[in-house]
This record gives sequence, C-alpha cells and structure tokens, in this order.
Amino acid sequence: MSIDNTAMDARRDEIRERYLLPRRPPSSARGLHHFALVSSDVERTVLFYQELLEFPLTEIIENRDYKGSSHFFFDIGNGNLLAFFDFPGLDLGPYQEVLGGLHHIAISVDPATWERLRGKLEMAGVPHQIESGASIYFRDPDGARLELLADHLGEMYGSRVL
Repeated sequence: MSIDNTAMDARRDEIRERYLLPRRPPSSARGLHHFALVSSDVERTVLFYQELLEFPLTEIIENRDYKGSSHFFFDIGNGNLLAFFDFPGLDLGPYQEVLGGLHHIAISVDPATWERLRGKLEMAGVPHQIESGASIYFRDPDGARLELLADHLGEMYGSRVL
C-alpha cells in the first residue's frame, strides 16, 4: 500500500487551517485526573513504576467495580496520576496494541532525570529505544508502551504544542 505524502500533508494543513484557532479558548478541563491501565501483578507493577521509574505509589484501594480487585495510583507529577486495576480471576490475557486503542503514554521528565532513568532501564535490562535524543520508548511489565520525554510539558521536540 503506497502512501501519498503530498495528499496527507495537504489534508493536515487543511485541518490545521480550519480548526487551529488563532486565539485558543480555555479548556473546559482542569487536567488529567488519572489514566488507567490493567496490571496482571500488583506488586510487580509497584516495583516497576515506583522503584524503577521513581513514580511514588500514592494509594491502593479496592476497585468499586470488581470485588477483590485493586485500584492503585502513582504520582507522575504536576497533579497527575497513573492508575492501575488488577482483575484477579478474569484471565484478561496479555496487553495488545490495536488500532483505535492506546498507542503509548508520554511522561515528561527533566533531562537529568531522563538520563538517570535511562541508566536504570539499561541496568534492569528493560529493552528500550531512544528517539531524537529526547525520547525513550519501552514497555511496562504488562506490555503497555511508555515514553519518557525530556521536553517540558507543552513542548514536543522543542516546539510549543500547548
């Protein structure tokens, strides 16, 4: 299947022209409360996110929607949380990246932290890929793809996106 890049560029420009307002109104949202993923092993997830990535566990409660399931949260900075559910006994199978589903979660860290966490990922033997000298892509223990981005919030590779 060939891709017509000229047509794609023209379409992107058309959408940008139509919808990217010269004066952006304020958002109706206050921010991301939490992003929820599924964990097949609560302790393994805590070790990965808190010990390896240095995202502190903030709470672990029972999932109100499934008796015996845990709902737990990690602080990813700026008042935002990354949350997980486990669903013991449901055998949900491994994570799958599908069209229309989660592609990856990008989390901003400062450059010194980016370097430290890159080293920790390497020491832990976590396969990863570095892109543009500012992004590290890797998977969590359940296969969800993560990105640590050494750009400020609201920036992408040096360009303002917010």
